[in-house]
Amino acid sequence: MNKEKMLRRLSSLGFAMYELRLYCDTHPNDAEALAMLNSYKKKYQSVKAEYEKAFGPLTLNGYNSDEWLQDPWPWDN
Repeated sequence: MNKEKMLRRLSSLGFAMYELRLYCDTHPNDAEALAMLNSYKKKYQSVKAEYEKAFGPLTLNGYNSDEWLQDPWPWDN
């Protein structure tokens, strides 16, 4: 899968998870919806891991790095 296609897939899965979370907030006893949410979450994590392996991290994931300060700034070149 190419980069753009993977990002679209992640976006779709993220949207589905968000909507299912909202639904589960108002329907806490719907076991089928909760199972779907968990299924989408696993798919999202899988595609995200594949994306990050191929193209680098999407988010900081709790890490705060100052590596960008070590690089030359555009006007330094």
